[in-house]
Amino acid sequence: MRKRYALVGTGSRARLFTEAIAGKYAETSELAGFCDTNQTRMDYTNRVLGEQFGLKPVPTFKADRFDEMVCTVKPDVVIVTSIDRTHHEYIIRAMEMGCDVITEKPMTIDAEKCQTIVDAVKRTGRNLRVAFNYRYAPHNTMVRKLLREGTIGEVYSVHFEWLLDTSHGADYFRRWHREKKNSGGLLVHKSTHHFDLVNHWLGTQPEIVFAMGDLRFYGHANASARGEPRSYSRSTGDPAASGDPFALDLSASETLRELYLNAEHEDGYLRDQNVFGEGIDIEDTMAVMVRYANRAVLTYSLNAYMPWEGFNVAFNGSRGRIELEVKERSYVNAAGNKSEEGAVAWKSLRLLPMHGAPLQVEIPEGVGGHGGGDDLMLEDIFGAPKETPDERGAGWRDGAMSILTGIAANRSIATGQPVRVADLVRL
Repeated sequence: MRKRYALVGTGSRARLFTEAIAGKYAETSELAGFCDTNQTRMDYTNRVLGEQFGLKPVPTFKADRFDEMVCTVKPDVVIVTSIDRTHHEYIIRAMEMGCDVITEKPMTIDAEKCQTIVDAVKRTGRNLRVAFNYRYAPHNTMVRKLLREGTIGEVYSVHFEWLLDTSHGADYFRRWHREKKNSGGLLVHKSTHHFDLVNHWLGTQPEIVFAMGDLRFYGHANASARGEPRSYSRSTGDPAASGDPFALDLSASETLRELYLNAEHEDGYLRDQNVFGEGIDIEDTMAVMVRYANRAVLTYSLNAYMPWEGFNVAFNGSRGRIELEVKERSYVNAAGNKSEEGAVAWKSLRLLPMHGAPLQVEIPEGVGGHGGGDDLMLEDIFGAPKETPDERGAGWRDGAMSILTGIAANRSIATGQPVRVADLVRL
């Protein structure tokens, strides 16, 4: 019997799940229903699935008919890929109505919403999974293996630098993510991946967080101060945006055109806002320090206007050091082939014993999006159950501990004080 999945939010991220269910995993899984604020997006999703996989149209329900969808199509699992600030609403209601849930990261955006999810999990007993695809990337799996084997002994400190370039990084400042009330800022929306990796790699959880951050590059005031103001409000169809490397033309991509440009008449959402316009309140320059339960400390930075995309992470231990460098291909969400989103262009993993010559560690080749993590995560979710789980699947507690680092960092930026994670949510 096939497991039935209903999906909430049919924007760019949803296609990772819809195409997997309709394609490779069609024998064991089926799409039971779509729910979205926008009928045009749901209709386009149905059209694409019909053209690619011969799938009959999936029943669609507007957002205010979520309960009706669950009662009508009776899904086993609800997949939540809606705007971040609404994740908790659909997660909680789905569990209350007897469904398990898979949610895109971040699980939610603030401590209050996180608490309501934790309480609902305990109250309903349902299963909640968070889609952390970076856990599955072969280079990240190899790092965890080396650490678990004790190759550098006890880890005392971690330095983690993530760079978002002027294509992908800028994209967060065009979309709904640019308002912290929607996304929690990049320290929640994006860094949840990175903080989860540290928790996963070290097998621990954060205790104390201190952070600083600001909007230094994007936004009207910053561009004007540099003598580089942009006069347009949105880029598609505006001659003032012509030649601007930060402008996005929605009409140039079929997916962006159909999902967003042609759907504007329903909800007024603009996917191509000026990254140097007004109304941006998230940070683009961030630095975080974290102390963990195992006494390890993390220094972390995230900058969203870099000349290349990727990350450097180093682990310092009692017997040596591990260094991982990864350069990812530049991209804009939904503007091209999804297998190219976060695909690795170059990587290096080095093991440096305290006494001995450095060793270059061979990493299995990852294929597809997010360093090869997308396909491996989908296999873990929709494929045959494994006799020996690989421990890469993330549950509600993992989802909570990752966002709570970012939530604590946001609070620290606002107050100038260190924040204890245990004071934010009762787990």
